[in-house]
Amino acid sequence: MGIADDAVEVRAQGWRTLAALHNFIENELERALTANVKLSVVEYTVLDALSRQDGWHMRMQQLARASALSPSATTRLVNRLEERGLLTRVLCDDDRRGIYTELTAAGHHLLDRARPIHDDALESALSQANDLPELAGLIAALPQLALAH
Repeated sequence: MGIADDAVEVRAQGWRTLAALHNFIENELERALTANVKLSVVEYTVLDALSRQDGWHMRMQQLARASALSPSATTRLVNRLEERGLLTRVLCDDDRRGIYTELTAAGHHLLDRARPIHDDALESALSQANDLPELAGLIAALPQLALAH
């Protein structure tokens, strides 16, 4: 194996470790959110992303990027959350073709209940992952990644 091949394998192993950590954390979050507030991780992500916007709305394309979903999956998710009364769609004032999505009062209320559950589950998952030798190095690197952002 040449140097270039070694570099590719190192990156591939890093990716596999990152994917393993992501899956570990996502499973813990999914379990906690579903059991306590009947939200999936991606539903929580959408509500959280909307709550962090100035004026609490986003275009559908922005929401798709924030939730890492395809445009069609984002539309289906927004439909489900709208049916539950957690968000609503409004026309853009300066571009009638543009549609914004924003949280309703019920969406804010549910997010307020969900956020501490999410944060506790995330902290627990990170702590558990830190105890696994194959993930501990990545956990140790997280503070540097946060500073680079």
